[in-house]
Amino acid sequence: MKTAKPYHSITLALFISLTALSRPALPEASGQTSAVPDSVMQRVYGEVRTPYKYGIVVRGEPGEKVDSPSVFRHNGRWYMVYILFNERGYKTMLAESGDLLTWQTLGVILDQGSGGWDDDQAAGYIALQNPVWGGSNGLYTFDGAYWLSYLGGALEGYETEPLSVGMARTRGPGAALPWERIPENPVLTRDQPGARWWEKNTLYKSYVLYDPSNTLGRPFVMFYNAKTGGVERIGMAVSGDMRTWERYGDDPVIDNGSGISGDPQVVRMGDVWVMFYFGAFWKPKAFDTFACSYDLVHWTKWDGPHLIEPSEPWDETYAHKPWVIKHDGVVYHFYCAVGTEGRVIALATSEEIVGR
Repeated sequence: MKTAKPYHSITLALFISLTALSRPALPEASGQTSAVPDSVMQRVYGEVRTPYKYGIVVRGEPGEKVDSPSVFRHNGRWYMVYILFNERGYKTMLAESGDLLTWQTLGVILDQGSGGWDDDQAAGYIALQNPVWGGSNGLYTFDGAYWLSYLGGALEGYETEPLSVGMARTRGPGAALPWERIPENPVLTRDQPGARWWEKNTLYKSYVLYDPSNTLGRPFVMFYNAKTGGVERIGMAVSGDMRTWERYGDDPVIDNGSGISGDPQVVRMGDVWVMFYFGAFWKPKAFDTFACSYDLVHWTKWDGPHLIEPSEPWDETYAHKPWVIKHDGVVYHFYCAVGTEGRVIALATSEEIVGR
C-alpha cells in the first residue's frame, strides 16, 4: 500500500518539539476577551448560512443508523468519517467522494470488540483539520501520523454510560484500515480527579484543534461536550502531545442552562474563531447554531435564526450535529437528519445545487 505523504508534518512537529521543552502552568487566555460585536456575528451568519437542503447523502444498511459526519480533503479526494450505530453500540466508518455530493462507503476504521475499555463503543471524529475557513480543509500530522479522537465505552446499547474520550492515529486517513488506538486507556473520563462539575455523568463528542499561536499554553485544544444531571455543556482540555490532556478552566465555555449543547466544530475566520454546535430541548427539537470568540475561551452565542432546523420529512424530528466547510465559494453543511428515512446524514448548501 502506498503511504500517504504527511500534510505539514515537518512544520508542526518542529513547532511541537520546541513547545514541549517546557510545560509552564496554563495561562489565562490572551488577546481580546470581550464579547464579539453583533455586527461581526451578523457577518458570520451571512457567511455560513446554508438555506438550500440538498438531501440525504449517506445511509446505513437496513436497521443501521448513521451519525456525526466529519469531512476533510486528502490527496485530492474528499473523505467523511462518520459513526454507525447497531444493536451493540457505535463503530466508525470511512466514506469517499469526488464532489462532496455522492459518497461511497469504504469500510470500518474503528470497530467494536477491542476487549478493553472501548469494547462496545468506538465513535470517531477527525482531528487536526486545517481550521482556516475556505482553506485547504486538509489535515495536519503530528508525530508522523494523522489523528482522531473518539467516544468509547465498554457497555452495549445506545450511548450507555459511562463514555470516555480516547485517541487513535494512522498514516493513511484515506484507507479503510484499522486506526491504532493510543493509549490503551482513555485520555479523559468522568472519574479522573480533575473532572469538572459539568461532566460527572459521561463524556460525549470531542473536536481537537491545532492552534499555531499556542494561545492557551499548549498547541492542541480539545472541545467536548459532557453531561451532569441531564444537561450537556461544552468545555475544553489542552495537550502538548495528543496523548496527555489537561482540562482548561473550571466551567464550560458553552452552557445554555438546560437540554443539550454539543458536538462542537471550530474554524477560523480572520481574527474570529467560530464554533458550530447543536442545541436541543432548550429550544424546540434539535438544530445547529454557532458561537464566536477572539481567544477560544470566551464565546458569544448566536441568538438569531438557526443554521439548520427540521423542515423536511427526512429531518422532521432532528436536524443537528454539524460539520461545516467552505470549498470553491460554496458552503457545505453536513448534519445528522432524523425523520421518515431513519437516522441518516444529510447536506445543506449556500447555493442551490441542481441536476441531482
